[in-house]
Amino acid sequence: MKYEWKKQDKTLYLPAAEPALITVPAHNCFMLQGEGNPNGEDFTEAVGVLYSLSYAIKMLPKKGPAPEGYYEYSIFPLEGIWDLSEQGRKEAVLNKDELVYTLMIRQPDFVTPVLAAEIIGKVKISKPHPLLNKAAFGSSEDGLSVQMLHVGPYDEEPDSFMRMEQYCKEHGLQRVSKSHREIYITDARRTQPQKMKTVLRFQVSRENYIS
Repeated sequence: MKYEWKKQDKTLYLPAAEPALITVPAHNCFMLQGEGNPNGEDFTEAVGVLYSLSYAIKMLPKKGPAPEGYYEYSIFPLEGIWDLSEQGRKEAVLNKDELVYTLMIRQPDFVTPVLAAEIIGKVKISKPHPLLNKAAFGSSEDGLSVQMLHVGPYDEEPDSFMRMEQYCKEHGLQRVSKSHREIYITDARRTQPQKMKTVLRFQVSRENYIS
């Protein structure tokens, strides 16, 4: 049976539009680090490279023998861990040019570090790009977190983060750091801003947890 993240992983990718506590396991991903305004060309190029790697994995059975353990699946959505540079943290208003991010796309369980390295090497030949030299494969784990589905433009995300912070106060949870994860369920190029869906998530600790 085909693995579809929208069906099998609803808790992670299609949560309610209300803050909730969740424990997120580790997943293996192709990753790329970057900095600067996400509206710029560098960001767009990084996204393209990650999808090139992800599709190369998915299409393996059509290029030869399938890897051990291969199964049909839907490609996972783009994710990003966002933070600010030291300078950005000093500024009173968000300066997108000072953003620091790690973009990633989760890979199926059958993808090993050896297979991932082989794919990066093959894509360097078939679709050469300088960013492939910075691409990495590794594990990403959020653990105990608060998350919610944000519906609407990215610029309105602060309203959802305020609700998540309030949820933490009401339940005795402490946010671990200022960085956060975003999972892009819809494609901003093809979706009206008011209908865009983004999972927002940040790590927390149970210092004075109230259930």
